[in-house]
Amino acid sequence: MKSTEETLEELGWNAFFSEQVSPDEALLCHPVRVMAVHRGKIAVAGLGPQRFITPYIPGALPTDDHPTVGDWVLVDGATVQPVRVLQRMNLFKRRSPADPRRDQMIAANVDTVFIVASCNQDFSVARLERYLVLAREVGVDPVVVLTKSDLTDRPEVFAAAARAIEPGLLVQTVNGRDPADVAGLAAWCGPGKTVAFLGSSGVGKSTLVNSLRGSDSIATQAVRAHDSTGRHTTTVREMHRLDHGGWLLDLPGMRELQLSDAATGIAEVFDDFALAAQDCKFSDCSHGVEPGCAVRAAIEAGTLTPERFDRWRRLEAEETANAAKLTKRRSR
Repeated sequence: MKSTEETLEELGWNAFFSEQVSPDEALLCHPVRVMAVHRGKIAVAGLGPQRFITPYIPGALPTDDHPTVGDWVLVDGATVQPVRVLQRMNLFKRRSPADPRRDQMIAANVDTVFIVASCNQDFSVARLERYLVLAREVGVDPVVVLTKSDLTDRPEVFAAAARAIEPGLLVQTVNGRDPADVAGLAAWCGPGKTVAFLGSSGVGKSTLVNSLRGSDSIATQAVRAHDSTGRHTTTVREMHRLDHGGWLLDLPGMRELQLSDAATGIAEVFDDFALAAQDCKFSDCSHGVEPGCAVRAAIEAGTLTPERFDRWRRLEAEETANAAKLTKRRSR
C-alpha cells in the first residue's frame, strides 16, 4: 500500500457526509473512504496510511448497505471495525451476472463518469446508450471518451456518431497512450473529485488511467489485430490518485450490462421518443399499427430514426421485464 496520507477533503469528504455523523459518533468513530475492494477485505484511507480492514459490519443484514469502492464508512476508533456505510450521493449498480435476481454494486459517490469506447470496429452506439442510461439514472454527469484515435484516419466520424445520441453530450477523442493528448480530461478530475471509468473490456480504460497518472502501474494488454478487440486487464475495483488531486475509478469491463430500475435514465437519453409518444392518440400506444401514433409519424417524416426506435424499445422492454421481476421478488 502507498505510504502517503490524504486529508478527508482530499479524499472527497464534504458537508453531505459530515452532516450524517452525530456528535456522539464523531467522538467514537472515524470516517474512511473505500479505495479498493478485494476478496474478503477492503482498502481504506482517512485514518493514517491506507490499510486493509474487513468489509463485514457486525449485525448488518443482507439487505443493509455494505461497503463498495468510493463509499464512506464509519469505523470504530478503538477496533477499526466498520460501523455503518454513510448515505451515498449516488450508486452505480447492475444486475449480477451470477444471479440476475440480485443487484451488484459497482461504485459510489462519483462526480463524473467517463464512458469509454474505442475508435475501431468495436465501437457501438447501442452500448454507449446503455452506459448513458445508467449515468442519467443515478444523476452523474457523463463524458464520452473515445480512445485509440491513433488507430483510425477519421476519428471525427466516431465522435459525430457519439454526439448524435443526445444534444449537448460531451465527447472527447484521445490517443490514450499520449499524456499530452489526454491532459484535457484532467479538467474533470480536480482536488477531491472522483471520476469513474465505464466501458467494455479492452477499450483502453487502464491505458487512460496510466497516462493521466504518468505511471505504468496498471497492467494493459495489446489489441487483437484480427478483430480490434482489447483484452480485459482490470481485476480489482480501486481508486487511483492523480497528482493534481482527483481520483479515478478504473472498473472491470462489463461484457453485459443489465440495467436495473432505469426508467428515468431511459426517458432522459431517449427524450425525443418520450416527447413524441406524448402526442400519440392512445396513452397505451405500442407504436406499432395503432392509428394516430406520433412516434411512427415522426419516423416516417425522418425526424426520428427506426434504428434508434428499435434500441429504445429493447431498453424499454428490458426495463419492464426487470421491474416485473423486482416486484415479484418484493412480494415474496
